[in-house]
Amino acid sequence: MREQRAARLPYQLVEVTGPSMVPTLRHGDWLLIQYVKSPEAVRDVVREGDVVVLRHPLQQDLLIVKRAVERREGGWWVLGDNTFAESDSRQFGTVPDELVLARGLGRFRPPMGVQRSVAGVAGWVVSCVRVLRTDRSFSRRLRAR
Repeated sequence: MREQRAARLPYQLVEVTGPSMVPTLRHGDWLLIQYVKSPEAVRDVVREGDVVVLRHPLQQDLLIVKRAVERREGGWWVLGDNTFAESDSRQFGTVPDELVLARGLGRFRPPMGVQRSVAGVAGWVVSCVRVLRTDRSFSRRLRAR
């Protein structure tokens, strides 16, 4: 797995599918990610509150996007920002470091349909690109007990 990670470019744009990270990320958003070089580097790169891309622990051919809420014995406790989507650590427990592939840096939201007004275009321009920051996250409310 290390050789596979070393061969990748360090940054990539990936498309988000599904509602588990609403409102931070919506279906169709593009996420700028930074790959983690090795499982050992996960502890140095990923911080509480970061959005991460990981392999689903129960279906490892599936990549998922979640928020790293806290470090626990055995890995990261991850949750979706959408409390109604339950495919996260509440279902599969902690995620080992070797399944964490990347950290999210920012998102691009493509326009929804044709914008016909100046106000519509201006609103999209203001909101289309966002840096993902941990201090604006929902992780404090979602912290597992």
